[in-house]
Amino acid sequence: MWELVKAGGWLMLPIVVCSIVALVIIIERAKQLRFEQVAPSGLREGLIGHLKSKGDLPRSALLDVKDSSPLGDILATGLLHRQHGLDSMTMHMQNRASVQIHALEKNINMLGTIGAIAPLLGLLGTVLGIISSFLAVTDGAMQDPTMLASGVSQALITTAGGMFVAIPALMAYRYFQRRIVDINAKFETEAGLLVQELYDYHLMNKKPMQVHDEIS
Repeated sequence: MWELVKAGGWLMLPIVVCSIVALVIIIERAKQLRFEQVAPSGLREGLIGHLKSKGDLPRSALLDVKDSSPLGDILATGLLHRQHGLDSMTMHMQNRASVQIHALEKNINMLGTIGAIAPLLGLLGTVLGIISSFLAVTDGAMQDPTMLASGVSQALITTAGGMFVAIPALMAYRYFQRRIVDINAKFETEAGLLVQELYDYHLMNKKPMQVHDEIS
């Protein structure tokens, strides 16, 4: 493998760097965008069930839910502001959803950038390799067979290297983009159901218990 990288010339260095960065981003985003981590199942049902049975949730409990996951942040924010009415509650949940989606999109655009520039680096290596090959031929006669072989090797290896990096990077980029869309749809659905159930069970305009309420 190292021999192939050396034969590809200096342009293989940025291609290798792109491959490492892409791999790190893919692994990190794959972990962070798991549905059970972003939007745990049963979270909304648990909150509504507790509100129905206890009448309210302590503020400290809502803050714990808020810190537990992106969906928890959105739903707990809505519950913390529900006493101000639907418009305020919806606005705060939308703001938190925007913040969470922005955080979940971290480094995904970098994958798209790598997928775009890696083939260009390979193409540049191809051009330089062909130029090197032509320099080995003067007046129709072969002057340096070694230079010719080296130029052809560089052209082929850099092209293959650029494609090898770009294809999985673009596939991961498209996959994570779709995952973000699905997560955003999940956020909207859960927030809408939360508001609907608060109205259905007459839990809308209650103020979360404060610390002194919990103690008493």
